[in-house]
Amino acid sequence: MPDFAGKTVLVTGGAAGIGRAVAAAFAVAGAKVVVADVRKERTVAAAAEIGRGAVPLELDVADVANIGVRLTKLADEVGRIDVLVNNAGVFGMEPLLNVSTENFDRLFNVNVRGLFFVMQAVARQMKSDGKGGSIINMASQAGRQAEPASSVYAATKAAVISFTRSAAIALVKDGIRVNAIAPGVIETEMWDRIDELYARQYGVAAGEKRRQAGAAVPIGRMGTPAEIASVAVFLASADSEYIVGQTLNVDGGNILS
Repeated sequence: MPDFAGKTVLVTGGAAGIGRAVAAAFAVAGAKVVVADVRKERTVAAAAEIGRGAVPLELDVADVANIGVRLTKLADEVGRIDVLVNNAGVFGMEPLLNVSTENFDRLFNVNVRGLFFVMQAVARQMKSDGKGGSIINMASQAGRQAEPASSVYAATKAAVISFTRSAAIALVKDGIRVNAIAPGVIETEMWDRIDELYARQYGVAAGEKRRQAGAAVPIGRMGTPAEIASVAVFLASADSEYIVGQTLNVDGGNILS
């Protein structure tokens, strides 16, 4: 495993699911991990359970006006951020003809606007101190394919992939590598919500959509948060220093590229 001793890693959406697994993996690799999430109590609890000096940070990425202030204060407290895992995100599912402006704005505010301005703020710090760094954005297989039941969510993740490419070229000369991960169907709390929405909107039995999703993966099952976390650690390490502007599919074979 790569050694991140002396490095600080910021993980947004780090209190649960993929983010929690990512934060724990970097902590095991020796990093000082900042667990950032919108839910203060859950964030504090997650940092405590991860241990190894993990630091909780209450951060609402949708509150763009305060991102810079919060991250500047964080830098004063823990030093420079060497790695950003830009993982905070929300899911929404509505038939195309029923998409509401409220849900449209909610998904784009968190998944795109928030992600972009966290990336911008951290990149500014990295460029300012001249030591480079690694930024990993969390996309999704949904950003690579048609998703008629969740078109807005898919569009937000396509935007993440696009911003990753543009940021990678803009920042690579400053020693900042930007890449992304596109998870497939991963067994997290988010799938409880997805399963509930499918059951309600399409009249299928509870648990049926989850079963179908896992069975449809070529490898034959849903993925685990730990399998995403190991890729994040790799992308932030020197082992991947020639990988720039890529979105790695971690989906059991769902999307082939």
